[in-house]
Amino acid sequence: MKYNQLGQTDIRVSNICLGTMTWGEQNTENDAHAQLDLAIDSGVNFIDTAEMYPVPPKQESQGRTEAILGSWLRKGGQRDKLIIASKVSARADWLPYLRNGKAKLDRENIETAVNASLQRLNCEYIDLYQTHWPERDSNYFGQLNYYHAPDKDGVPIEETLGVLDDLVTQGKVRHIGVSNETAWGVNEHLRLERAGAGPKIVSVQNPYSLLNRSFEIGLAEIAHRETVGLLAYSPLGFGTLSGKYLNGKSPATARLSLFGERYQRYSTATGIEACAKYVELARSYDLDPAQMALAYVNSRPFLTSTIIGATNTEQLSANIDSINIELPKELLRKIEQVHVALPNPCP
Repeated sequence: MKYNQLGQTDIRVSNICLGTMTWGEQNTENDAHAQLDLAIDSGVNFIDTAEMYPVPPKQESQGRTEAILGSWLRKGGQRDKLIIASKVSARADWLPYLRNGKAKLDRENIETAVNASLQRLNCEYIDLYQTHWPERDSNYFGQLNYYHAPDKDGVPIEETLGVLDDLVTQGKVRHIGVSNETAWGVNEHLRLERAGAGPKIVSVQNPYSLLNRSFEIGLAEIAHRETVGLLAYSPLGFGTLSGKYLNGKSPATARLSLFGERYQRYSTATGIEACAKYVELARSYDLDPAQMALAYVNSRPFLTSTIIGATNTEQLSANIDSINIELPKELLRKIEQVHVALPNPCP
């Protein structure tokens, strides 16, 4: 395993992070514990979860993923050797059950959320606590175009930072980060930190894959210059880059077979075309398509960690092994040619 510095902290996290959003929906508690055992044995020390998980989000399952991780830790999961990340949900009309439909990034909500997460996780602190998406309306969750909606700005970032600062002081949180954030949002967090409003964010958890390299447009330079690295989620485009959905295939237990109506951005005609080209390219180099896609993400210089998820240990083992693959320069040039022809088809 390879390890990278988490922002400007003294924490080193594995280049591969274990994602957990299938636990409690597609995976049982026993499945999840087996994944944790395998990942830790493979050198993974970074685990990412959220109060909202599992997905798709439902009232009856909300928080189940954190509780499953907590049950593993209760069995003697060596908490002190792990870096655990979780996330607090912002305003969301599509989560009417979360805090009575009044979830937002203010003091009452954040304190309620972190205390509930700590209880479910069976932890005294969370290493990295992230806002799951911006409080304001912006272009995230598959939307590239920006439409200004100042009437939906919600809780100011400065107010949110002040609450998170208190959580760090109290020892409930070690460091903070953002997720599904824009270039403006990251810069605003950094500006406010310099003005003394709260702690510096140490990471940006955004989607990044061969099918969605939009992070490079406005955020990659910030990640470098401000030492706020990418935690890349959906590095396989919800599994599409494995090639398992090509030619009309729909594996019975696969995520898009079960929940495809919720994640249609991964099934566009352009996305399918680009995916087919990347899969063909991988096979022409005798590479597993999923491992090639992950190896590409792993190699990006602005990356801190690649968040991988799996529904079985065989998939997980293969995904972790991507860390040992170095893509030849000729293959990287051909990947770039596909990207130029079909840029960001699945944002």
